[in-house]
Amino acid sequence: MEGLTTTSDQIRTDTAAHLISLRTSDSLRHFSSSSRADAQEDLPEYVLLLDPRSLQSECLSRSLSEYDEDLKVITATSIEDWQRKRMRFEPALILYMIGGKHVSDPDVSDKIAKLTQKFPSVPVVVGAEGDEIQQVLKALECGAKGYIPANIGIGVAAEAIALARAGGVFIPASSLLAAKEMITSSTTAAKCGDHSFTPREMSVADALRRGKSNKIIAYEMNLCESTVKVHIRNIMKKLHATNRTEVAYKIREFAQ
Repeated sequence: MEGLTTTSDQIRTDTAAHLISLRTSDSLRHFSSSSRADAQEDLPEYVLLLDPRSLQSECLSRSLSEYDEDLKVITATSIEDWQRKRMRFEPALILYMIGGKHVSDPDVSDKIAKLTQKFPSVPVVVGAEGDEIQQVLKALECGAKGYIPANIGIGVAAEAIALARAGGVFIPASSLLAAKEMITSSTTAAKCGDHSFTPREMSVADALRRGKSNKIIAYEMNLCESTVKVHIRNIMKKLHATNRTEVAYKIREFAQ
């Protein structure tokens, strides 16, 4: 009977070769990881991305690096985690992600203030989900040099980081527009005060200024259309206007 015969010496030789191969592979992996760690430690210019959410942090880091190859990003869950990495240099910028929290939360504002105090020469930029102007201003008040909301693209975020590193301050356009609307509404309210508008009438008048229909006004203010019409008639009487177009025109004049 013919067949393949294998001696015990061959088995021992093959096993030894396999073990050597495994050990060599392990050594290469160890060398590779050590090399990457050393390379990170030697980075003189890098952005420190602080975010306890590992998945979001990794995605943002990769996206920023892909957008700008010169932008080196080191991720850490906290300052303590960053310290364990034993980096030789301080970061060129700290991007502190707060997720769905608000800067006005005491623990968040306290952390921002502590970051700016611990790294006085390093700009701190806050990343958050919302773009409310009050939160932006609070971040700047705590010492931040920028505020990146979740409704902007990676390109804008990268440019915001570059601006802060260059000594500027980044404020999202959406927040500035909201601030303008707030100022306009406040100014309109002050100038219309002589006409003794009720708060509800002021809201309706501002909606008319924006060109909104009765149906939209009713929906946004949770009112019946008939109630909106009553408010508009009262506004017309107080402004001595003959129609809603004239009301909108006069309200715009007050806002100027």
